[in-house]
Amino acid sequence: MKLGFLLRQYVISRRSKFAVQFHEYHHSPDQLNSVINNASQFKNLKHATQIHTQIITANYASHPILFNNLLLLYAKCGSIHHSLLFFTSTPRASINVVTFTTLITYLSRFNNPFLAISYFNRMRCTGIYPNNYTFSAVLPACAHTNLVTHGQQLHALVYKHGFDTDTFVASALLDMYAKCGSMSLAQKVFDEMPHRNLVSWNSLIVGFLKNNLYNRAIGIFREVVRQASLPPDQVSFSGVFAACAAVVDMDFGKQLHGNGLKRGLLVLVYVKNSLMDMYNKCRLFDDAAKLFHADGERDVVTWNVMIMGCVHSEHFEEACSYFRAMKREGILPDEASYSSVLHACASIAALTQGTLIHNQILKLGHVKNACVSSSLVMMYGKCGNLFDAYRVFEETEHRNVVCWTAMIAVCHQHGCANEAIGLFEDMLKEGIVPEHITFVSVLSACSHTGQVEDGFRYFNSMTNVHNIEPGLEHYACMVDLLGRVGRLDEAWKFIESMPIKPDSSTWGALLGACGKYGNLEMGREVADKLFELEPDNPGNYVLLSNIYLRHGMLEKANEVRQLMGIKGVRKEIGCSWIDVKNKTFTFTVNDRSHSRTDEIYEMLQKLKELVKKRGYAAETQFATNSAEGSEEQSLWYHSEKLALAFGLLVLPAGSPVRIKKNLRTCGDCHTVMKFASEIFQREIIVRDINRFHRFTNGLCSCRDYWIQDL
Repeated sequence: MKLGFLLRQYVISRRSKFAVQFHEYHHSPDQLNSVINNASQFKNLKHATQIHTQIITANYASHPILFNNLLLLYAKCGSIHHSLLFFTSTPRASINVVTFTTLITYLSRFNNPFLAISYFNRMRCTGIYPNNYTFSAVLPACAHTNLVTHGQQLHALVYKHGFDTDTFVASALLDMYAKCGSMSLAQKVFDEMPHRNLVSWNSLIVGFLKNNLYNRAIGIFREVVRQASLPPDQVSFSGVFAACAAVVDMDFGKQLHGNGLKRGLLVLVYVKNSLMDMYNKCRLFDDAAKLFHADGERDVVTWNVMIMGCVHSEHFEEACSYFRAMKREGILPDEASYSSVLHACASIAALTQGTLIHNQILKLGHVKNACVSSSLVMMYGKCGNLFDAYRVFEETEHRNVVCWTAMIAVCHQHGCANEAIGLFEDMLKEGIVPEHITFVSVLSACSHTGQVEDGFRYFNSMTNVHNIEPGLEHYACMVDLLGRVGRLDEAWKFIESMPIKPDSSTWGALLGACGKYGNLEMGREVADKLFELEPDNPGNYVLLSNIYLRHGMLEKANEVRQLMGIKGVRKEIGCSWIDVKNKTFTFTVNDRSHSRTDEIYEMLQKLKELVKKRGYAAETQFATNSAEGSEEQSLWYHSEKLALAFGLLVLPAGSPVRIKKNLRTCGDCHTVMKFASEIFQREIIVRDINRFHRFTNGLCSCRDYWIQDL
């Protein structure tokens, strides 16, 4: 507290000193220039305007040094508007190449690239020739426009004025071409440079990195290392670490770690963050954690890298712990921090924690960030709260494609397929260009509503309209679309016509359709392909076994089950979770480990009696691994029913029951949930491995389409 008070007193005294200087020194240009230099330390717009007034009063408005320095002061104060007003109101005789260069530099830095280029052209029209500093200022503006034609025109002017041999101008040209995505021209500029400095080499490394030419970036770094006269710096190492992360080259990455350590660069937080990120992306989470906990500076990016590393490694609880620890250490989270931790909350359906983070975001004003808004939409959606997900989406002012895609995906996951398709159409009307992942949700939504024609129209528009090459996920969606409506032969022909080799998800969609429609011959053939592609997936064996059972071929069904035993394939044990008062309770089949087990089973018995009065009949085909005659009883001990009974027992009347499950919910449990939602007048939300089922008033949001996934 004392230190803070002293610092404030120091700032006040400095500002007071400035005020005294301002009033005392207003006669000569040198004295006014001294005041401008002092004012630059505080970057206070009010001080700048006061100095401007004094310059005009003293009749020094046309003084070139004062003019240039005052123009720079306005820019440093963050008011490019005042800089432009001052520039346009000044007599032309006072304006020179330094003035124009200053203005162009700050227009480019303030993200006004087209205006910067415009003033460059205006300068040439007035007869003022650009120098090397001017070209170094205007070339970054060309890079920001992302239009290589602008850069090529400037490149010609660079040659015309004889600055092509200037190392700094050539480096700016190289950087411009790289940012415009033309690495061949960037490489040509680099090859023709008579003298190269480390900035030139770094620009090439970063250029290859930004254009996804990762091995080329690594190759250039190797060349830098071989040149003893140009030792690589933090920019070189950060760039090559990012390239290693992209190609998952952990061996070379570890060599670089040692090299950077010898050069003393790992004490720089910038380099340390890049190295940590590389280890995380190479799945070496423990190595990243060691770096994080080692001595040295940690900034918000360091924490973000660690949180995102936890998310990528599926250590979601740990990601939330790091986020809390960051706040305890006084590090203010940024948009990336919130986006990452919301991803973690979504993955474990931690609604309470996600809601608290939402409150923090609102207080700090980050909700306007489209990336944060998208993460909020996904968090609420994956936590089963469709209403709040849509509310966040509606309140987002500037929705980008990520935000739209998140909302479309959430609607689809909650069984609102028609709403997902409607949102997609609204997005197109607003001129938002869809991405690869957007089409996965839309095509899947078409599949769940049986809209075959619309599905094919959207699929064809990917290449014809949006120039997006369909991936395996899109082809799997189309096979699923045809399979769900019983057009199995068309689905088979569609797979045969695919330009890429079908994967397990594509064949899996067809096997599911064979199971639904009882196509034994095709089911056998598809299952054989899946046994080769993913021999350890128990779902494929179960689907084929069920097809045999449907045709009364018990021996064949048993053979498939025996094959699972021979290959050591086991069906994962069903497990369900329910959160009560910030504590998670876990249930498995026949679970009796809970302290209130007797009450839970009493509630189950009560539920059983109530649903039978409403017409419930046990669906014993879902009673697997049960002794003959005990199928119905075993159904009542499924993990999601136990979680439901516990929720009904302990949650306040009328509050929703939210259950998470690691497998698909079975058909019998699905039926019981529908009955229970009506009997107890509760909203029951079950998040299984595929989607959400929201049960209200005896109906499910999935419209019973879940049957087609079994």
